[in-house]
Amino acid sequence: MKIKEALFRPILITKGRKTGKEHSVMLRAVNYNGKIYFSRHRPDGDWFKNAVINSKVKIKYNNETFTGIAELVRDEELDKKISVLKYPGEERANEKRVTIQVTLD
Repeated sequence: MKIKEALFRPILITKGRKTGKEHSVMLRAVNYNGKIYFSRHRPDGDWFKNAVINSKVKIKYNNETFTGIAELVRDEELDKKISVLKYPGEERANEKRVTIQVTLD
């Protein structure tokens, strides 16, 4: 089974860049064009830093675990599109964000 929802709240599991241990966090995610996106205001969160350094990640959702490869989104237009999808109708959809894109295995 693949993830069908456009907007959902999975658990992102990254590998700690210092400890090597799994780090889990529940986040709001966007499913767009066959990829999963996670974003935040600044690149200072542990999950964000971990995903940039150790690209192999897991996503737990609906009692299933998916694996994939994370990469930093460098396209500002795509960043904006993900924010609009993540925060539909909300003012914060216009805020500048940094985004991680996950391609599922």
